[in-house]
Amino acid sequence: MENNSIEQKYNKWIVLLSITIPVVVAVLFKVKLKDFGFDVTPLSFLPPIYATVNGITAVLLVAAVMAIKNGNRKRHELLMKMAIGCSVLFLAMYVAYHMTAESTKYGGEGVLKYVYFFILITHIVLSVVIIPLVLITYVRTLASKFDKHKKIAKITFPIWLYVAVTGVIVYLMISPYYV
Repeated sequence: MENNSIEQKYNKWIVLLSITIPVVVAVLFKVKLKDFGFDVTPLSFLPPIYATVNGITAVLLVAAVMAIKNGNRKRHELLMKMAIGCSVLFLAMYVAYHMTAESTKYGGEGVLKYVYFFILITHIVLSVVIIPLVLITYVRTLASKFDKHKKIAKITFPIWLYVAVTGVIVYLMISPYYV
């Protein structure tokens, strides 16, 4: 398959997933299994686990960049696939938690409250932005368009790293308020 047709083939999927994932997450965030008659125990053990997964994602991203800078393409590829896998795992656990538990309200006050909401809002907005960026970056490798991959990766990497790190920070800031 020609490289341009590989990109064209995946472009529809990139658009579909970039719209569908945030919409489905937003909808499922509001869906509570108990409202449908399911007798479920809140999965209250998940937040520290998915925060840890976010931290692992950040480490994998940094290690992947170091690998490619050292010329180790195979290691870079493996680490990036692991980072994508961690992001998917995070998303599944995040949705599962919110489908079984009520949202936790941040209880901090003063300047910390504003810092928390700034970090949370930028985290949420950029977590939506990062979806098409990761997908486009990945598809460019599938199409062997490494020059174009490198250009967009320079944008994708810092945003993805920010989302992963701020996910941990948001958890650490809100964790004292979990019931």
